[in-house]
Amino acid sequence: MSKYSEEFKVKVVREYLEGSLGYTSLAKRYALPDKSPIRQWVQAYQAFGEEGLKRKHSKQVYPVQFKLDVLHFRKQTGASLQETAIAFHMNNPALIANWNRIWQKEGVEGLRGKAKGRPPMSKKPKKTSSKTKKSLTREEELERENELLRLENSYLKKAKAFQENPNAYLEKHKQRWYSNSNKKDSK
Repeated sequence: MSKYSEEFKVKVVREYLEGSLGYTSLAKRYALPDKSPIRQWVQAYQAFGEEGLKRKHSKQVYPVQFKLDVLHFRKQTGASLQETAIAFHMNNPALIANWNRIWQKEGVEGLRGKAKGRPPMSKKPKKTSSKTKKSLTREEELERENELLRLENSYLKKAKAFQENPNAYLEKHKQRWYSNSNKKDSK
């Protein structure tokens, strides 16, 4: 949201163009911290009319060559940001300052358009890396089978003991939980 409404800008600009007050006097009258916004509004109004004072709601994408031309023009002529913006029919001089900063920091590659937002998901599902099974020798296969049979046998013995006498089985295999609390009932 802009700091000043379009109606306010038009009012101040028309008052300046009527010739009754200068930049500084208007800034004091409307409690603006500086006269520079009024000067920019007047220049934009003189170049583009009321359209120059309107805030754009959609971002315009400029090609890299256009950005370079704008920066080159400003460097060659020594024009201010506002004058450069007017020369290239733009109403946002701060955009030119931003391009200049990026160009000095990153060069031409920084002026190229960057994709906004999160990259799209790929259509192909990711392949899960399955663990490669190395070939087991005959002896290793037999050892593995023996281990599985031992586990099965142990499980069946415990299941049978539980069926015969559940209370004795639970008492024998009861896990002890230790608590740091000092409650009388916790023992």
